[in-house]
Amino acid sequence: MFHPKGPSFCDLAIQSLSSTERGYDLLAPKFDYTPFRTPEAVLRAAASSIGNISSALDLCCGTGAAMRMLRPLCSRMVVGIDRSRGMVAEARRRLEEDPGTAPLHLVRGDAFALPFGEAFDVVTCFGALGHILPRDHGRFVRSIRRVLHPGGRFIFAASTLPPRWSRNYWILHGFDLAMKFRNAFLHPAFHMYYVNFLLPDALALLEREGYSIDSCEPIVPRADDTLHLVIATKCGEK
Repeated sequence: MFHPKGPSFCDLAIQSLSSTERGYDLLAPKFDYTPFRTPEAVLRAAASSIGNISSALDLCCGTGAAMRMLRPLCSRMVVGIDRSRGMVAEARRRLEEDPGTAPLHLVRGDAFALPFGEAFDVVTCFGALGHILPRDHGRFVRSIRRVLHPGGRFIFAASTLPPRWSRNYWILHGFDLAMKFRNAFLHPAFHMYYVNFLLPDALALLEREGYSIDSCEPIVPRADDTLHLVIATKCGEK
């Protein structure tokens, strides 16, 4: 359906009938040949905003696209965490000879139970926020805050909701409705929703949970909405 080396329609159908974790295990070897990989424009914008730091954590790291961007910026370590064994294995394979000297650590784990203390200057998350259910949004940003140094930054990409009259509005809502219907009848569930963790609600959530919003800048204009790079800094103890 995408690049000749990318997944076929059959591959995606099988993924959609699997759990979230198992689906990404199956997709991992072909993931970088799909539009789901974090766009280079997003990674370039993030890199220019981050600057030189000591340590970084990439949540839901997938095949390691953001880790590849972070490594030359870090002096001490870059850590990636993902629930999918397949994604972690693919990231390890792809990052073996990437530029930078900071040690790379890949962990199979849960973004809600991060096995770290206040260890990171920056935490990033790209392309995975649709997997975080609304009921878990608060828990998610609190988990991130817990592993940031005081003054550390959470950097992510998020969109606004397209206007109701636009085609994309109905496509996104239609996809989410189909996903909810699928999960009502098929188990285990596969969670991926596009009308989720959107601006400006995500900014208000972060401020309630002890972050200050440093910037929210458009990076990828699209027909009916715009992808923004958000930088939120951990404030003093909440």
